Amino acid sequence: REPLWPEQGWALLQLLLMASFSQAEDPMCRQRGDPENPLLSKDGDFILGGMFSFHSSWEDRMDNYTHKPMPLQCTSLNFRDFQFAQAMRFAIEEIDNSTDLLPGISLGYKIYDTCGSVARSVGVTLALANGNEIVSVPLKAPCTRPAHVQAIIGETSSSPTIAVATVIGPFVLPVISHFATCACLSDKTKYPSFLRTIPSDYYQSRALGHLVKHFGWTWVGAIRTNNDYGNNGMATFTETAQQLGICLEYSVSFFRTDPYVKIQKIIEIIKASTSKVIVAFLSHADLDVLLHEFSYHNLSGYQWVGTESWIFDSQTAKMDIHHILDGAIGLSIPKAHVTGLREFILDVKPLNSSNNELFTEFWETLFSCKFKELKSSAEILRECTGREDMTGVQNSYTDMSLMPIFNNVYKGVYAVAHALHNILSCNKTCNKNVQLDPFTVLQHIRKIHITTKEGDEVYFNENGDPAAKYEIINWQPRGNGIVEFVTAGLYDTSLTPEKQLNLQNESLIWARNTKQVPVSVCSEKCPPGTRKVLQKGRPVCCYDCIRCAEGQISNVTDSVTCERCLPEFWSNERRDACVKKEAVFLSYEEIMGALLTAASLFGACMTIGVILIFFKYRKTPIVRANNSELSFLLLFSLILCFLCSLTFIGQPSDWSCMLRHVAFGITFVLCISCLLGKTIVVLMAFRATRPGSNVQKWFGQTQQRLCVTAFTLIQVIICIIWLTTSPPFPSKNLIEFKDKIILECALGSAVGFWAVLGYIGLLAILCFIFAFLARKLPDNFNEAKFITFSMLIFCAVWITFIPAYVSSPGKFSVAVEIFAILACSFGLLICIFIPKCYIILLKPEKNTKRNMMGKKAPNSL
Repeated sequence: REPLWPEQGWALLQLLLMASFSQAEDPMCRQRGDPENPLLSKDGDFILGGMFSFHSSWEDRMDNYTHKPMPLQCTSLNFRDFQFAQAMRFAIEEIDNSTDLLPGISLGYKIYDTCGSVARSVGVTLALANGNEIVSVPLKAPCTRPAHVQAIIGETSSSPTIAVATVIGPFVLPVISHFATCACLSDKTKYPSFLRTIPSDYYQSRALGHLVKHFGWTWVGAIRTNNDYGNNGMATFTETAQQLGICLEYSVSFFRTDPYVKIQKIIEIIKASTSKVIVAFLSHADLDVLLHEFSYHNLSGYQWVGTESWIFDSQTAKMDIHHILDGAIGLSIPKAHVTGLREFILDVKPLNSSNNELFTEFWETLFSCKFKELKSSAEILRECTGREDMTGVQNSYTDMSLMPIFNNVYKGVYAVAHALHNILSCNKTCNKNVQLDPFTVLQHIRKIHITTKEGDEVYFNENGDPAAKYEIINWQPRGNGIVEFVTAGLYDTSLTPEKQLNLQNESLIWARNTKQVPVSVCSEKCPPGTRKVLQKGRPVCCYDCIRCAEGQISNVTDSVTCERCLPEFWSNERRDACVKKEAVFLSYEEIMGALLTAASLFGACMTIGVILIFFKYRKTPIVRANNSELSFLLLFSLILCFLCSLTFIGQPSDWSCMLRHVAFGITFVLCISCLLGKTIVVLMAFRATRPGSNVQKWFGQTQQRLCVTAFTLIQVIICIIWLTTSPPFPSKNLIEFKDKIILECALGSAVGFWAVLGYIGLLAILCFIFAFLARKLPDNFNEAKFITFSMLIFCAVWITFIPAYVSSPGKFSVAVEIFAILACSFGLLICIFIPKCYIILLKPEKNTKRNMMGKKAPNSL
């Protein structure tokens, strides 16, 4: 490259010459840079500034930084902001014609075109604050003076508004925006003089989150404008979504100047996604660019959720010729009406006297005609006559769908007017001598609380924001490609949280023109009886549904945990409810209980039959032998043994638990005591036959009765001690079976229970020993042999009972105990009394005293 030092040297020389000449000039204050001139203006006692993007773009220019850049050449006339400017002019004209508000005071305006450029917006802001005039001042006097305007109405978008509010903040000059919704502008430490007549996106973003949640959409995609409006709004929406359990499958940014590659990438992301709902935090200009490409790639069938920037924009609806946005739902500023404003906006001919250049461009764009200049003179050959009729014209300028935003401009102007009215102490006249300063004007604007002629309240909270209220708009396609914006509900932040969202679902139309609410979830809802388990490495909205374990339930949809049932309850088959566990005990109704009852009654009847036989043949030798009194007492005790088993059947109660063990213990001791007495009688009887033996007089009937009574009384005492210290009681066994409750009798004191059993076992062993010793005594009918057999059965049963009882679960342990009682009772009855009955009934010839005393060789066991 060639060296640049000659050019740099020449530029330095020019700078030195300018400095030398400037020192010779008279001292004066002049604005640095090119002056900014208003597009529309009107003189008045007090001036309001206006900033609108009459053009939406500008021509590219190549700056080489060696020459002063040329001013921006604005292009693409923007009818939308033209309407906003007309709304500002209408409000000022209405105030000037009013005798109640600012009487005798005229308001003027200076309205600038910012072309959608942030840099241009900052330049306009300084022009409104300082003015463009060159002012001579005394030497060393400061150039500061009061603000050129009392307040600024604008900007339309958030990003330029942030720049404007940042620059003008130190001067506390009020800036009132009608359409800048970024929540960041509520920060009064950064933007102390900013106010707005449109709600903050903080409320809109949260409202969108609740709207998405209301329809059960937990898996959504998101597209945002890559500026302060989109980025801040989407950040708040994302935060709200996380709180409400909504997950974003993707979140992409876009700006209308992005290259086509960026659009292509967004389309690929949408096509690859599984979510069916797209939250679009986009400006209308950015959506218009995307909409064309979405139509080309046929991205239809998605449910769109929109913001106030485009959801009620009729121009966006007209561009959607492929019905990409059909069924869209979103939030908009509530509908408004300002009497006379529509007519004022459509009457544009007065603009011809204000700015002929603007009027010419506007008129040519509006009517698609051209003013042609003749070469021979300065006259204008009018293909456009300037007298064209607006009637029948259908374009974005004649469309009044943005009337709520026009109303915001209108309210902003009236807020300033009422503040000035209060500062100037206006009644029938105003005090024009009051020196105004921006801080005073700002303070009064913040305090105003007025109602417009249409009944709209105008006031600002501590953040400079109005109350947030949104209409819920649904795009419903009609015939001929027309889309109707149907109000389907309301979101009002002034109400309690549960009442803020009010929707009429039955009137909604969704994507693909259906009335069925779309489903957009990563995972289907987990039904009751299951719980959610997050999928590894995926958002919380993606999960698997795992069935609750036994004994646990979940009775709500999408439960994250399963709750364990109370100890007395168990989960049903579907695991969505706890049902009371089945109470299990040995009852008379079931087969096992009925069989044991029958066996018990049969044994008792059988014993009664034996008693009747013995009573009938009570005088026969076989009955009288070996103390018939003990035989009858033994039979009576056997009846009690059979019947005591019935106390073990049925639902346990306090009395049945105490009775069953006590009755069992005492009746068996009585039975074994009788056997022990009979055994001793047999043994003593033969010892008494020896010469000189007086054993029989020491063990007569009285001693036998005392023996039985003493042995039984010991067991009674053991039972009394057991019952008074720690008696058996009914209990619920919740451990043995997971789905059943075992109703059983707890022992109370295990020592007492085993003492009763141990005492019975001790007597049984003694009885067995005595019977075993007497088994070979000479007698044709030696009863000791049968007692020996019965004791063998008795001991065998109770030895096997112990492990069987301990290992048997629930009611089966009761059945084991009953079986042991019945087995022992039948063993005693059969071994001791059935042989005697056999002789009495079938072999009466053997029932003689001689036969009973006959001598035979003793039989061995």
